[in-house]
Amino acid sequence: MDITAIKTEPYNDQTLGTSGLRKRISVIKQKNYIENFVQSLFDCLEDFEGKTLVIGGDGRCYNDQAIQIILKIAVANQFGRIIIGQNGILSTPASSHVIVKYEAIGGIILSASHNPGGPDGDFGIKFDNEHGAPAPQELTAKISARTRTIDRFWTTDMPDVDLSTIGEQIFGNTVIQVISSVDDYVEYMQEIFDFAKIKKLFDNGMTFIYDAMNAVTGPYAVRIFEDILGAEKGSVIHETPLPDFGGLHPEPNLTYAKHLVDLMYTENAPDFAAASDGDGDRYMILAPSFFLNPSDSLAILSQYLDTIPFYQGKLSGVARSMPTSFAVDGVAKSRNIPLYQTPTGWKFFGNLLTAGKIALCGEESFGAGSFHLQEKDGIWAVLAWLSILAETGKTVEQLTRELWQKQGRVFAMLQSYEGLATEDACTLMARLNAQIPNLPGTQVLGETITEAFNFAYTDPVTDEQTQNQGICILFGSDKRIVFRLSGTGSCGATLRVYLNKRTTDSDHFNDCPIDALATLAEISRIISDLKKLTGRQMPTAIT
Repeated sequence: MDITAIKTEPYNDQTLGTSGLRKRISVIKQKNYIENFVQSLFDCLEDFEGKTLVIGGDGRCYNDQAIQIILKIAVANQFGRIIIGQNGILSTPASSHVIVKYEAIGGIILSASHNPGGPDGDFGIKFDNEHGAPAPQELTAKISARTRTIDRFWTTDMPDVDLSTIGEQIFGNTVIQVISSVDDYVEYMQEIFDFAKIKKLFDNGMTFIYDAMNAVTGPYAVRIFEDILGAEKGSVIHETPLPDFGGLHPEPNLTYAKHLVDLMYTENAPDFAAASDGDGDRYMILAPSFFLNPSDSLAILSQYLDTIPFYQGKLSGVARSMPTSFAVDGVAKSRNIPLYQTPTGWKFFGNLLTAGKIALCGEESFGAGSFHLQEKDGIWAVLAWLSILAETGKTVEQLTRELWQKQGRVFAMLQSYEGLATEDACTLMARLNAQIPNLPGTQVLGETITEAFNFAYTDPVTDEQTQNQGICILFGSDKRIVFRLSGTGSCGATLRVYLNKRTTDSDHFNDCPIDALATLAEISRIISDLKKLTGRQMPTAIT
């Protein structure tokens, strides 16, 4: 087996976003594109020769070909052991666990998460460090810089690796170990949760549906919910991971999981429904004719997480991303635990988790996690909710309404304007930023702006500063609008507009969020001059 240095030319578009590198598959397939990026990553790591590397993906289109490319580069770079999920499949949370369990130096995760798949879809590559956490900003900045100067990569003439059979294979100085995609993660969930107690919910007749959206969580969900916990066979739907996700857009929200939402608003609705995204790190929960907003979910998890024995006495603090509604803030205050507000991007939770400052974290985009992993974890969130239902004997709707009665309802909505011209979106944000000093005191549609700022964050562990994380417009303490550009798209730009409004008037708890937030939505379009600058009047997706 020969190891060869191949000359290459850099690409100028391999800058990492909030979740690694995401591009259209047509871009990823360009000559040496993956090779350049992966070698740039390895060039920025320290002391990895002879160490263990984990590789896994969500099974989307081009996953299998990309893995073979990466394996050849990793062997050429002298990793001692490469652990890979059977058939190249590992969910993002499962990858995080495997990294820690097998003491790897880190892992390469091939996923574009909730972005669409198929031959015309998206592809993603990201790196998790030895803690199973997304690479910190310092490392991602180095990788991005290296991609702009790289002039060679190392590879081998080794044959493609059989990824279908569990076991070890040796190539040169490297052992390639294919493991079960599911076993380690499932065993870990059984350590965290009382499966016997959860199983009683199903034994007592609770009806249940879990939509894997033809993405990575199908095998995990079938094993956990049907085989172990005893949910009725067929309760897990769209359970087979497919390269194009069976035509589904694997993002569990009200827009892209409409088929599940529609079912839950019929007389045939099961007692509990959930869905996860492409790589298994997001979740959505529904009850009959009732949608659980992810911001409310984080608040309720904060209230009840330590009823689960694994977490008793360990609720050191909680963190939310800045765009996530302030529903959890009241719970943190009532429980006298620290609350941290971070920029969007799971990596910002990593230092807080590692330092033990928080036990729980979450975001409005249907992500939640705890110190059990340093990645968000969709199936974990569903199991946490089932555990809370088993412990309290209450329903999702009852627990949510109790939260509202205690501290008011925070209406929360995300309006996404996808596929904007990048120049138009950047112009909009720049103009908004320039307006910040003049906005306080301004009245728009009868609402007075009390404060405006561009969110900045100082990491309480490292003192690292992060600027320009979203423009916040406040109307007193109970209403706000947040504008930010997404870092998870593969082309063009996505403008995210977050709307929050708290009411303590129980007569309005059942108001439709679209109606409750209609005035704020219109204000957002007025102060951003949205239609003039982008040509758009209405969002692509509403959550």
